[in-house]
Amino acid sequence: MSAPADRHADRRRRLPRLRVRLRELYHGNSPGAVRFRYWVIVLDLLLISFFIATPFIRGNTVFLAVDYAIALVLAVELTARGLASTSLLRFLRRPSVWLDVFVLLTLLFPLWLFSLAFLRVVRLWSLVHSDFFWETVGRRYDDTRWEDIAKAGATLVTFLFVATGFVYTSFAGRHPQIGGYLDALYFTVTTLSTTGFGDIILPGTWGRILSIVIMLSGITLFVRLAQALTRPHKVRFNCPSCGLMRHDPDAVHCKACGLLINIPNED
Repeated sequence: MSAPADRHADRRRRLPRLRVRLRELYHGNSPGAVRFRYWVIVLDLLLISFFIATPFIRGNTVFLAVDYAIALVLAVELTARGLASTSLLRFLRRPSVWLDVFVLLTLLFPLWLFSLAFLRVVRLWSLVHSDFFWETVGRRYDDTRWEDIAKAGATLVTFLFVATGFVYTSFAGRHPQIGGYLDALYFTVTTLSTTGFGDIILPGTWGRILSIVIMLSGITLFVRLAQALTRPHKVRFNCPSCGLMRHDPDAVHCKACGLLINIPNED
C-alpha cells in the first residue's frame, strides 16, 4: 500500500478511536473520566458567570475577544459531546443541544443578537437539571432532597435573570426609570418577591403584562422552593404494577396499588 493510502487509512481510523475515547471520558466511571467531567462542569459554571456578567462588562475593550474565545470553547465542547454520543441523530434531538447552538450563535454574532443574549442564562437551568451534572458532582446527592432544592433554586435564579433580560431589552433607553441593567435587575427582584416598592413602574400594556407574569411566576417558584425545603422527601422508584414514581424512603408497599416493592438503597 502506498504512503498516501496509508495516511488516508490512518485518518479514517482516528475518528472512531477519538469517539471511543470521548465516550469513555463523558460516560465512563474511571477516576480520569470523573475528573474530566468535573472540569467540564467547572467550565460550564465559568461560562454561566460570564453570561450573567455580560451586561456589566459589554463596554470593556476586551469584551469581544473574550466573547469569541468563549464561542470557540463552547463549539469545541459541543462537538466533543456530539462525537461522544452513541447516536448523533438522538444527540441533535435534545433541547439542550439546540439551546447550546443558540448560545453559540449569540456569541458569534454579539452585536446583532445581543438583545437575545440574556437567554444564555438558561444554560444554568439545563446544567443543574442534567443527568451529566448529577452523575458527576451530585453523585452523593442524586435522588435526595438536595437534588430537589438545587433544581428549584436553579429554576428561580434562571427565571430571575431571564426576566431581567426581558425588562432590560424592552425598556432600557425608552423608560427613564430603567437606565441600565442594574435598574432592570432591581425591578425584577422587587416584583418577583412581590415587595413592590413602587419606585419603578413599567408603562404601557406590555409593561403591565410583564409585571404580572413576573409576580405570578415568582410566587410559583418561591412556593416550589419552599416545598423542596420543607416537604417530606420522596424517592424515585417505578412501581412495576401502577407506575407510581414517588415513594417514601422506607416504603415496603406501593401507596397507590399496594404491590410489594423493593426500593434499593445504599445501606
